[in-house]
Amino acid sequence: MTDNAASPAGPLVTGSEIARLAGVTRAAVSNWRRRYDDFPAPAGGAAGSPLYALAEVQEWLDKQRKGQEVSPEVELWQAMRAAYGEQMIAGLAAVAAVLGGEPGPELPDDVATRLQDLARAGEPVELVNGLTERFMDSARRAGSDQVTPGRVVRAVCHFAPELPAGATVFDPACGIGVLLLSVASETGTRCRGQEMDADSARFAQLRADRLGRSGVRIVAGDSLRADAWPDLKADLVVCDPPAGVTEWGREELLLDSRWELGVPSKAEGELAWLQHAYAHTEPGGQVLMVMPASAAYRKAGRRIRSELVRRGILRQVVALPPGTAPSHALPVHLWCLRRPETTTGADTNSTVRMVDLTGNSPEESLEPRPDQVADVPLIELLDDTVDLTPGSHLRSRHRDYPGEYAALRKEFENQIRRLAALLPELVAGGGPGSLDAATTSVADLARAGLVAYEGPEPVSASEQLDTDYLQGFLRSSVNARRSTSASGTYRLDGRGSRIPRMGIDDQRRYGSAFQALTAFEEGMRKADELSRRLAEIARDGLTTGALAPQE
Repeated sequence: MTDNAASPAGPLVTGSEIARLAGVTRAAVSNWRRRYDDFPAPAGGAAGSPLYALAEVQEWLDKQRKGQEVSPEVELWQAMRAAYGEQMIAGLAAVAAVLGGEPGPELPDDVATRLQDLARAGEPVELVNGLTERFMDSARRAGSDQVTPGRVVRAVCHFAPELPAGATVFDPACGIGVLLLSVASETGTRCRGQEMDADSARFAQLRADRLGRSGVRIVAGDSLRADAWPDLKADLVVCDPPAGVTEWGREELLLDSRWELGVPSKAEGELAWLQHAYAHTEPGGQVLMVMPASAAYRKAGRRIRSELVRRGILRQVVALPPGTAPSHALPVHLWCLRRPETTTGADTNSTVRMVDLTGNSPEESLEPRPDQVADVPLIELLDDTVDLTPGSHLRSRHRDYPGEYAALRKEFENQIRRLAALLPELVAGGGPGSLDAATTSVADLARAGLVAYEGPEPVSASEQLDTDYLQGFLRSSVNARRSTSASGTYRLDGRGSRIPRMGIDDQRRYGSAFQALTAFEEGMRKADELSRRLAEIARDGLTTGALAPQE
């Protein structure tokens, strides 16, 4: 959704907000728009996401007796949308500053008046939280990546380790602080954050202040190019980094000491953020990174993935359900890292836990079933691709190798027996060239109305001609050469092809043999595919220990 600036119509509302005002579904509002000619016309927005004047909507709802009194919180939100438009985060920061008695830009009159009324009636912290929730809902419906989606926050909190008393939590791309403050919810936790957008960083700090979180410090700045916390070592680093950003500063940071696992390519900005996060962990400290699914297998990041695995740093990869992050087209992953406590690496992981939740709904429990988890030895991951996609490793571990091998072998044996039966019984003929004396061209057959074209292959259009006989002779090596152009293109319907003249009974006899040969060729292709699958499962089963040679 795109927020609009102030207009003569006053505050504007979306269809979803009208539905909330009237206590109905969004579908009901869509029906009103179609059924009632006097429904307010759009006052802004785009064709696919129109905005309506709040005053006109209220008047129409009251006239139709469908409305209800608009709450003061909704009126404040609409006034802020009208005043700040796409700069809503700056408006949230200004409101939070006023509620805390801190200096800041002067509020627009309409916003200031409504805010004063609400502040007298309720707690500032509740008001700030309410406005934050409305902003997150607005960003979610618009598919915006301005804030970490609630489902991603829930997943990170679920898989986060238990923190010791007085722990330090760091988020180097904290946005408005939702992920950081949710993970570090315990009293006494020391929180540090950095955010490139100055308005977001200011609002995150002001919100933490309103929540009474005295241990929180959030600053503005580019974490990769200008790290504001160079000496910070945290117990836990969480991060939902900007996705798909190629201008992250690679050229100017080539010799940076943070790239201990390898210099990320320009296209692998997420791996730069991951190493930045890892550089800020103390021994035994952990990292939870939200990563695009493609980071698990892209060729450019293979070396860094290999180092993560080889050094035992990567602890777990979780593939989250589709829809967890609406701004990502593909499911997102959580990469869980842990810095070894000793320089010898004696306490590093010997396996990587793979968790595949992609078959679940994003609303379901995040606790995986036994068949959704596999502990994969490091040596199995260190191949040419270093693919860290959980699903690719879980499929091999939960396969019924003995059952699949037995079933495929039986199917292959049956297919071989069928192939032998498909071959036609053939005897000696009149000798090479014996059918060349009396032939006719396909062009002549077409002019006589004996051939029709119903697709790429010609078929008989008369009782005088057998289709299998026709197509069998068209596939002969002689006709194949006649039907092949100088560029090498083959056309089965080649008009210059010639076929022998013979009676319909003899045609059908030949046609039956050609039909059997076609079935044999198709059967051979199936047998070839079965043999490939059979050899693959046998080899994988033997090498993984799922199958063993018979004694």
